[in-house]
Amino acid sequence: MCIFAALVLLLGAALSVARGAAQSGNTSGNWIVSWGASQQIPEPQNALPAEDLRDATLRQIVHLSAGGATLRVHLSNAFGTDALHFTSVHIAKPISPASAAIDPATDKPLTFAGKADVLVPPGAEFVSDPIDYSVAPLSDLAVSFHLDAAPARQTGHPGSRSTTYYVHGDSVATANLPDAKRIEHWYLFANVDALSPAQDAATVVALGDSITDGHGATTNGNDRWPDVLARRLQADAATHSVGVSNQGIGGNHLLTDGLGPNALARFDRDVLAQAGVKWLIVFEGVNDLGGLTIKNEAPEAEHAALVARILSAYQQIIARAHAHGIRVYGATITPYEGNDYYHPDTRNEADRQAVNAWIRAAGHFDAVIDFDAAIHDPQHPERILPAYDCGDHLHPGPAGYKAMGESVPLSLFTK
Repeated sequence: MCIFAALVLLLGAALSVARGAAQSGNTSGNWIVSWGASQQIPEPQNALPAEDLRDATLRQIVHLSAGGATLRVHLSNAFGTDALHFTSVHIAKPISPASAAIDPATDKPLTFAGKADVLVPPGAEFVSDPIDYSVAPLSDLAVSFHLDAAPARQTGHPGSRSTTYYVHGDSVATANLPDAKRIEHWYLFANVDALSPAQDAATVVALGDSITDGHGATTNGNDRWPDVLARRLQADAATHSVGVSNQGIGGNHLLTDGLGPNALARFDRDVLAQAGVKWLIVFEGVNDLGGLTIKNEAPEAEHAALVARILSAYQQIIARAHAHGIRVYGATITPYEGNDYYHPDTRNEADRQAVNAWIRAAGHFDAVIDFDAAIHDPQHPERILPAYDCGDHLHPGPAGYKAMGESVPLSLFTK
């Protein structure tokens, strides 16, 4: 009798495991980030009116880096002050990144602990159950979700360079949303992870400001420098299992909160929490340098103190990443003379050169990515080459981003 009872219990446990596996998809392999966006509180001009988020469906289209046969999606209420109810969440393959239309045959619902809806606590992120869903590298994915009530405080990513579509009512599975409103921001959505069977599958995180986020890039064109890097990684047999997570925030600083939390404050969420992270590219500092004299000139001692603090912040990032086995690559700060917002003078340029000299020096970062050398004007190295300049003398345009993405040695991601 005891043996029979034990067999029944074992059979029940086996069936329970089988049901869980069927619900959550195949989970053998390495999870990596296929797409990511850092979260912040949208500025008032970038937030949606609360009425637009009441009983609303948002359809957001993202461009993946690595492909996979199993996915999971991260919903974010990181800056919310109250729990947020997602009543349904679906994924599908879009007809075009510039259209709200999806292929209905590819539409699939996501679950969270086996349920179709999820209540995300304030300050939290929720990851969907894994779903068997095949996506090709460098393809697009539409993520649609329905909210019954607007968040008290929004979480999002203003610098999407991608169109979001939104309508009232639950239309997560609707093939097209012809009457949808449009906005070029992402909301409440942080990551798409892919399960890779490759033993060496891993993620590279690009931690940066608007030049990483893609100011000056083409809307729905996916031509930021991390996009260029992702295409090159996928084209090379030695690196095709590497995913890219773009954790750039426009206006971001190393040392102070600008647009979004400072780089050190967001490090745990935007770097350490990224699935499969093995490498980190740090490309931050121009907003700290320019911000020193944005209103008035500063004494020489303040310039020196700022440079020292920037270098100290780099050291903090390196130490924290190394503690988790992450290799850290320093990207040199690109030129910004002629920019009307920061209007740098010779002392600002000297600060930039001092920071770049430290980045290039041995014994600090694990390797150097010389974005400065990739896009500066050889005749006027304090300026961006005109062909690479989006026009504001701070941000590159698509040609400049292409040069930056192509300057990154792929050998950095085979170690």
